Amino acid sequence: MSTEDRPVSQGDQEPEPEWKRRRRLAAVFGDTVPEQTSDDRDPSEPAAGKGDDWYRAEVPPHHG
Repeated sequence: MSTEDRPVSQGDQEPEPEWKRRRRLAAVFGDTVPEQTSDDRDPSEPAAGKGDDWYRAEVPPHHG
């Protein structure tokens, strides 16, 4: 049995880097929790995406 064929035990592995772990978990479970929430941001900084005024202007008439 070659070294490539034998199972790897926990003692033989190097710890998985955090970025690699997150990438693997996101691939399996999806990225459901953002890295930063609106509570974490400085209120004086512009938010990513559209502002509230844009969303209010885009509401269809039947949703009055």
